[in-house]
Amino acid sequence: MDHWVELSNGHRVWTKTVGDGPGLPLLLLHGGPGGVQDYQDPLEVLSSERPVIFYDQLGCGKSDMPDNRALWTIERFADEIQEVREALGLERCHVLGQSWGGWLGIEYMLRQPAGVQSIVLASTSASVPQFSAECERLISELPQEHREALRYHGARAEFDHKAYAAAEAVFYSRHVCRLEEWPDCMLRTAKNLHQNAVYETINGPNEFTTIGNLRYWNRISDLGQINAPALTTCGRYDELGPTCANTLHEGLRDAKMVIFEESAHAAHIEEPEAYAELVSQFLAQNDV
Repeated sequence: MDHWVELSNGHRVWTKTVGDGPGLPLLLLHGGPGGVQDYQDPLEVLSSERPVIFYDQLGCGKSDMPDNRALWTIERFADEIQEVREALGLERCHVLGQSWGGWLGIEYMLRQPAGVQSIVLASTSASVPQFSAECERLISELPQEHREALRYHGARAEFDHKAYAAAEAVFYSRHVCRLEEWPDCMLRTAKNLHQNAVYETINGPNEFTTIGNLRYWNRISDLGQINAPALTTCGRYDELGPTCANTLHEGLRDAKMVIFEESAHAAHIEEPEAYAELVSQFLAQNDV
């Protein structure tokens, strides 16, 4: 069922609720920033047990896309989560944030929102500087021609250069999604990120050049303030991989950590059955 949420700033965001099982609702926070919920389609399998709420954040997909860069801050997006919850009557629910959605989920949970029974932090981190450092390490492990292309052309902001684009594609195939062919839901999301103002304002020109307004965001020292049980997941080859996940695991009060050995940044797509089973069990354990 589709539902439009009117935000206090006068704009609208699109939501879709799937399923009506007895479990508490699950609210999904997609990645990006500036992505769309499309790549989270495989998580619809969880709707056999509970309502699953997909939504396109403001500036993304079916939601309004205002031309106002002042709106693109993590604080405003955290406000948006609360407005969506209130509009949809999600007094008690679970939250799953993937990638940027995990950063957003952490920021939201630090506000101590009532009624969030648990949070899944998927392929994310508590610190953008830590993420950037991990990307630098992964770039250093690329073949020399690609490593040099990223560093040479990146330093000159030549992000559209042929050699840079080729090296970027190699990085993505190793550390974003390792499937030989990306599914349509993933391609639709990637397309939405191209020249997206939200992505460029908050993040930067690509996954590993974080020069936007979130580049210094670091909540590692604040993780102990999150009271809800947490599940942290990542892929073995993830751009936001075991190092970032372990920092989350160590900082959170009540956390479980699982690494998906055959995945990069999209374990719910790369190992969908195992991922859905893990999340299903975790949510069921925290429904009460």
